[in-house]
Amino acid sequence: MISLKECEVKILDEEDLLFVDHLKTLGIQKSVALTLTFLLNVKEASSRDIEIGTGLRQPEISLAISFMKSHSWITGKLMKLNRRGRPLHVYSLCVPLERIFEYYEEIIYHNSQESIAKIQKIKDILHSNH
Repeated sequence: MISLKECEVKILDEEDLLFVDHLKTLGIQKSVALTLTFLLNVKEASSRDIEIGTGLRQPEISLAISFMKSHSWITGKLMKLNRRGRPLHVYSLCVPLERIFEYYEEIIYHNSQESIAKIQKIKDILHSNH
């Protein structure tokens, strides 16, 4: 007889999805915004948990996890479930949300400074031609 382990997986609700929409307006990729929001709601989660909870596909989750790992926002560990099969990768946030916002603030600030410089260059060209 095979017994299945019963477990609960959080599913993002309407409020969470509204938060995701706000994150996306900052330039955060949809998969990163969904994964981040999911991880904010749980202590730790496997890729499969994230897939169920967010509706993302595995390749999207892998890209989001890679991006978040490259910025040291999450940690991962391997958990052996039983004596057979591959261990499960489990992820959790390891930085406060404020640090993630600071990253995007820097990008937005840098982009706005570049835009202002381009506008000034156009103004200078206009003034030199008149």
